[in-house]
Amino acid sequence: MPLTLDDFDYPLPPECIAQSPLANRSSSRLLVLQGAAFDDRAFTDLPDLLHPGDLLVMNDTRVLHARLLGVKDTGGQVEVLVERVIADNDVLAQVRASKAPKAGSTLRLENAFDVEVLGRAGEFYHLRFPADAVTLIEAHGRLPLPPYIERTAASADEERYQTIYARERGSVAAPTAGLHFDAPLLESLRVRGVAVAHVTLHVGAGTFQPVREHDLSRHRMHRERYVVPQATAEAVAATKQRGGRVVAVGTTTLRTLESAAQDDGTLKVGAGETAIFITPGFQFRVVDVLITNFHLPKSTLLMLVSAFAGIEEIRAAYRHAIESGYRFFSYGDAMLLHKQ
Repeated sequence: MPLTLDDFDYPLPPECIAQSPLANRSSSRLLVLQGAAFDDRAFTDLPDLLHPGDLLVMNDTRVLHARLLGVKDTGGQVEVLVERVIADNDVLAQVRASKAPKAGSTLRLENAFDVEVLGRAGEFYHLRFPADAVTLIEAHGRLPLPPYIERTAASADEERYQTIYARERGSVAAPTAGLHFDAPLLESLRVRGVAVAHVTLHVGAGTFQPVREHDLSRHRMHRERYVVPQATAEAVAATKQRGGRVVAVGTTTLRTLESAAQDDGTLKVGAGETAIFITPGFQFRVVDVLITNFHLPKSTLLMLVSAFAGIEEIRAAYRHAIESGYRFFSYGDAMLLHKQ
């Protein structure tokens, strides 16, 4: 029987959804899953769970202040969530309004500047900013917390909804597995002999869009931009050669590495776009271990971790996590998954 959306559903009590970060980044719990066995650990145990010679690969994208409120030239309220910057002054964005804005109309955003609606681009709108879009977004926009966090962004989120190694501006959502890392933990990993490399994948707003197709073969993923540096490709190749493991920090890192993977398991260097949809049966070429948070029911990311660690194994682990009071989603706890 082919897999359907219902195969990736599970009941989640609302109180399991973390609404705020813990006081310390690395204070989260860590559920380790290897085959059918799972173990309750702390995230600070990570250096003991990795081996000298392993390689951690992290996504160094930085979250933009991509949420902007404003009014249409007709006076109606609008909310703009930037999906991606496509040119210096041009962006693709989701626009929420009581009536869809028309091509040629103007939106006044944050009472600070006007953008022109150039038209539709699939599910998004093509907007033209009056000056450099990233500069205006960063100066006037708001941090876009995920829709399941039922509060507006606070000053603490400015720091805590970014990884400590975030560098490349372009995401509308954080690569949340990386939020657990702080400087002392990274130093402990270095002392352990675990190397670190980076890729960049700019997470789009489509990451929060529900899967609407019951038949998964009909689902089409949103496209996201990524970059694989030469140094990272070399680090992955060297790790494989010495018998180490490639440990992806987050599903965004895994999607980047597997999108850039060539037939021989080496990585194609440079920039690209990916719409990779990973479901059970996928053949992983690069990643051996995955660090990830807990994912939404019926989400493509739940399908990805099920492909990586096993459908029944993930189901059992999620049941255990709920029963054991783990915190779910962006500000929640983490899992350490070994490839099945």
